[in-house]
Amino acid sequence: MSLSFKLDRIVSRADELRALLGEGIGGEAYVKASKELSELEPVVARIDELREAERRADDARALLADPEMKELAEAELYELKDKIPALQHAIRVSLLPRDEADDRSAILEIRPAAGGDEAALFAAELFAMYQKYAALRGWRFEVLEYDDTGLGGVKGAMAEITGKSVFARLKYESGVHRVQRVPATESQGRIHTSTVTVAVLPEAEEVDVQIDEGDLRIDVYRASGAGGQHVNKTESAVRITHMPSGIVVAMQEEKSQHKNKAKAMKILRARLYEQRRESLHATRAADRKSQVGTGDRSERIRTYNFPQGRVSDHRINLTLYKIDRVMQGELDDFVDALTAEDQAARLAAEE
Repeated sequence: MSLSFKLDRIVSRADELRALLGEGIGGEAYVKASKELSELEPVVARIDELREAERRADDARALLADPEMKELAEAELYELKDKIPALQHAIRVSLLPRDEADDRSAILEIRPAAGGDEAALFAAELFAMYQKYAALRGWRFEVLEYDDTGLGGVKGAMAEITGKSVFARLKYESGVHRVQRVPATESQGRIHTSTVTVAVLPEAEEVDVQIDEGDLRIDVYRASGAGGQHVNKTESAVRITHMPSGIVVAMQEEKSQHKNKAKAMKILRARLYEQRRESLHATRAADRKSQVGTGDRSERIRTYNFPQGRVSDHRINLTLYKIDRVMQGELDDFVDALTAEDQAARLAAEE
């Protein structure tokens, strides 16, 4: 199907929806039509802009044979030379199948992997980096878990990040993040390599994942902090085991057992939702593996080299020499490049 034919169908569909809404339909049909039209209108606006640019180009080419108008026509064609392909590309990208989770909020989970105390320290720094990125984007960042080591690091940390298109911006962050630097405890100045795992899960609603209470084993116990000190003397900590999947979620951040259970259920729901997504999109994930990765926690995706001041993303061979700014939350250069690479791979697959 040609691009022109696809665009005609989109414009026609938008006209149909406007007519339907003008007839005064109500209820769920109105909500559905309004939502579809709101999604189509930005595309239709780009189509109108493209067709106007193409019309101007046709008019300019027709004037090339006129000696008096040739210079003006050439200037017009020069202006449109890059504009038309850019509009065509933007429209093709907007027509790509959308990931239904892109508009969702997300659960961020960070765990130290190899490297002992140094990995735990870097895990805490990465968690702070994402918190700063959320602030720059105007997102809400709520800490769900922060199990500190007492030495400035974390054994694990989780957060709920709420806002527009959170998952779309953060979904490429899942994987192994590697740090290379001289630890503060290293007396001989040797560079150590440590790793931290990051997982980003789209937040799921109750309607997305139906959980049978009979499939859950819920254990309660006393919460404890760093060094085994009790946070409180009541059994407020909650551990939920989803027996069909084997997924276990433990939560002790709150002093209320009820709040800990609610947070644990939110995380369990997100993990089950992501498990289902992975199953449904296994083929697509395999196709994308050579491009931007699968999102697997075991896949090394990025290296932060402090002595050289560089951050390298291994999936797209992008290295930036501004590690200080990256650690302050300036991640958009990586996010934009990864998004563009993914879009290019999907466009190529459709051709």
